[in-house]
Amino acid sequence: MAVLLLVLASMLTLGGILNHQVAAEGSGGPHQPLGNAGVPASISGGGPVVDTRAGAQRSLAVQPGKVALTFDDGPDPQWTPQVLAVLAKHHVPGTFFVIGAHVAEDPGLVRDEVADGDEVGIHTFTHDDLGTAPSWRRSLEFSQTQSAIAGATGISTPLLRPPYSSEPDAVDRLDWAAIQDAGKHGYLVVLTDRDSQDWQREGVQKILDASIPPTSTQTLTSKQTLTSTQTPAPVVAPASGAAAAKGKATPAAPPPGFVLMMHDGGGDRSETVAALDQLIPALQARGYTFATVTGAVGAPSPLAPANTVARWKGKGLILAVQVSDFVVRWLGWAVLLSGVIGAVRVVLLLVAARRHRKRRAAPWGPPVTRPVSVIVPAYNEEAGIRATVESLSASTYPIEIIVVDDGSTDGTSAVVEDLIRRRRPGLPPLRLIRQPNAGKPAALNTGTVAARGDLLVMMDGDTVFEPDTVGHLVQPFADPSVGAVSGNAKVGNRKGILGRWQHIEYVVGFNLERRMYDLAGCMPTVPGAVGAFRREALARVGGVSDDTLAEDTDLTMAVIRDGWRAVYEERAVAWTEAPSSLRQFWRQRYRWCYGTLQAMWKHRRSVLRGGAEGKLGRRGLTYMLLFQVLMPLLAPVVDVFAIYGLVFNDAARVGAVWLAFLAVQMVMALYAFKLDHERPTALWTLPLQQVVYRQLMYLVVIHSLVTAVVGTRLRWQRVQRYGSLGGTPAGASVAGQQGV
Repeated sequence: MAVLLLVLASMLTLGGILNHQVAAEGSGGPHQPLGNAGVPASISGGGPVVDTRAGAQRSLAVQPGKVALTFDDGPDPQWTPQVLAVLAKHHVPGTFFVIGAHVAEDPGLVRDEVADGDEVGIHTFTHDDLGTAPSWRRSLEFSQTQSAIAGATGISTPLLRPPYSSEPDAVDRLDWAAIQDAGKHGYLVVLTDRDSQDWQREGVQKILDASIPPTSTQTLTSKQTLTSTQTPAPVVAPASGAAAAKGKATPAAPPPGFVLMMHDGGGDRSETVAALDQLIPALQARGYTFATVTGAVGAPSPLAPANTVARWKGKGLILAVQVSDFVVRWLGWAVLLSGVIGAVRVVLLLVAARRHRKRRAAPWGPPVTRPVSVIVPAYNEEAGIRATVESLSASTYPIEIIVVDDGSTDGTSAVVEDLIRRRRPGLPPLRLIRQPNAGKPAALNTGTVAARGDLLVMMDGDTVFEPDTVGHLVQPFADPSVGAVSGNAKVGNRKGILGRWQHIEYVVGFNLERRMYDLAGCMPTVPGAVGAFRREALARVGGVSDDTLAEDTDLTMAVIRDGWRAVYEERAVAWTEAPSSLRQFWRQRYRWCYGTLQAMWKHRRSVLRGGAEGKLGRRGLTYMLLFQVLMPLLAPVVDVFAIYGLVFNDAARVGAVWLAFLAVQMVMALYAFKLDHERPTALWTLPLQQVVYRQLMYLVVIHSLVTAVVGTRLRWQRVQRYGSLGGTPAGASVAGQQGV
């Protein structure tokens, strides 16, 4: 999983660079305040093609009558094909200075450019300002773009146009240093003679005005019609001298050639496409012919086949970029979907909790007064068993107490025997049963056989009951369809931050969900800490099974599948000792999660059944799969994507979304605490819980799934108890202080 997260983080980092670090036109350079001090006059006053390779300092001008159409910031899937179509329509070539990141995203467009006879040059990988970039960054920008071009087209190119560049006279000392560095890397730098200024997006006419050299006799309109002041080209000079005597005309000298800068990417280029379609015939009418940059300066094409290593390196880069783009796109949808599902869950829980509260205000039926047996399985519970038995001894409902010592190696039995010896008249009967260690399910079955009552309450040896807990817990059995009842388990040791986090989880998570499960008729778990069953229901499902590590979940599902109802009685409060260390917490939740997965798999066929069994399958198991398995698996992805948003996107927006999420969680927590009559003082830890505790929980789920997939047999793991409930739990009655 760590490797997967590392790969995911790498893909998102690459996606962040591609999607958010590729600068837009106009966001950097040139550096006019610096001036051109230190720039040779032959460069600042020379032609648009600058050659500093092998220590040279020369510039090349475009031949008279030639125009080199150049396009920056592509390829773009929308605008580049339209530009190519216009060039093909008029049978003229172009030179495209491409951004490496865009090449990797749309390699087919660059192949189309080369196939059409156009030239390709690099415009860096991320449109970085080379004048201010360090040398290592320049080298990386050059090499990565070259690799992308090689992977896409199989060729290499020495042509380079620095981002934010313009005419030679605008080159400052930083630009000049970058140009010289490019020459050391073997690049021929192409500036421009004329900037169409199409990046300003001020209309087609503005582009045409900026692109066509002015003359004293010609004016161009956006409709490309000749006016009374225009003279068609070529212009023929009047005959004179010997030429006139021979009756011949002397053609005028061709107009000065130039390199024209336009754009096929970086934004809306509809004006560029429209202007280009008018510009080409207008310049042709004035006597211009079109060529690539190297053709315009009279040089051979510099494009050459890339070697095998360069091609495969480029293909790997393109694949990485495309995978990254796919990951970023679909992760965005996944995060959005998880947010929507999470919001639906919050609404569902709150609405269900409100309805459940109103419904449970009415009595279940005639008061239940039948005998009840309380079974306490115990394994090495010396620290807490006294408090457990004493709380049961204070019960206001008539019960018998059966402690089953499942082969304890500590003084558990000695504590219970001492309680039996000192038992005062009038207290509930207390029995101790010893057996060799066989596991909690076996201990519960032993207690069931020994019990005299037909209503059986099961609790853990680390749990403390309120005096009226048993009375409330058995009242739902007034309804003959009820076979199991879940009580309201609360965390007693909640002083530390881990205890507070678990306290919040019990109140907000477990108990809100039990209210919803109750209404939906699909209660999947009657907790081992506080639950009750009909003896008849237990007998019909064969008692407590040891097929899974979550025997309480397995048993509850079996009872429901047998046709019984499982309900939630919130007034039946029990105080349990939660793990007080991260190690113990991990072991407990690992066992719970793994056991739950086992139970879900064991009862998976209920999805296809009807009646109560079908409700468990289609409602309960689906909800558990979604929110206890899939959503925790998606949680690390959401967190990584959030970090991605903070680093590469709008940090303020990401922060606002997180605060909104936290506000929703806080509202839900406040309502849950109100329903459970709890003071909300622990909720100050909620923000930190969302950052730390949630990560622990999804790691537990991942660990459990890996264990399940590889088929490892996980043994039952007991949490170390410290007897922290021996006193009075926060908010509990004085049950633990009753005499024996």
